[in-house]
Amino acid sequence: MGMSGIGAIIGATVGAGVALVAIPACIGALGFTGAGIAAGSIAAKMMSAAAIANGGGVAAGSTVAVLQSVGAAGFSLGTKIGLTSALSTVGAAAGALSK
Repeated sequence: MGMSGIGAIIGATVGAGVALVAIPACIGALGFTGAGIAAGSIAAKMMSAAAIANGGGVAAGSTVAVLQSVGAAGFSLGTKIGLTSALSTVGAAAGALSK
């Protein structure tokens, strides 16, 4: 296997890791947790701004609502498959092109 093949494998692995580990970890680090939005976090500031903009509530389907759903329950299986497929493909392409 040539260097571009090895690079593609490494890139695909990194892409899958980003989809399955890094994105959910970043969402949690923002303050969107399984126990709710963490006080004093970026998520709390986003929720406050969304509530002010919407007259006291956070709209269903808004960015804050979706991120809290992911923080509480994680990605759905379909989303995991889609993100892993997309980011693995991008990673493989980037790895194959790097020298």
